[in-house]
Amino acid sequence: MLTLASKLKRDDGLKGSRTAATASDSTRRVSVRDKLLVKDEGYYQGGKFQFETEVPDAYNMVPPKVKCLTKIWHPNITETGEICLSLLREHSIDGTGWAPTRTLKDVVWGLNSLFTDLLNFDDPLNIEAAEHHLRDKED
Repeated sequence: MLTLASKLKRDDGLKGSRTAATASDSTRRVSVRDKLLVKDEGYYQGGKFQFETEVPDAYNMVPPKVKCLTKIWHPNITETGEICLSLLREHSIDGTGWAPTRTLKDVVWGLNSLFTDLLNFDDPLNIEAAEHHLRDKED
């Protein structure tokens, strides 16, 4: 995983699809789409969730950007797909944010934990979903 960004850059160079000016542009992003999670337990049992992951050129010094493409009612995911997961933050107060030693596999495990044990009701991103869950778990 440490070499993912350099491999993607190298593949771009082999295709010759970019000029030298754009290849050195640090704002260029590589986008990867994949179905990451199929839940077989908990509130989201049977659900299939698709995420978009953007791996920046500065990866793994900075975290990837992840967005949930599947419409979901979740305390830590907004209706527009923004995700509240500490390991996706470049700077985190509790020390659980992104570090160069983290990998994309850690991101997948973190996303998986949002559907099992990391439902955050103390500081939810989607307040309505958190209140709804606390009010009526069965619904």
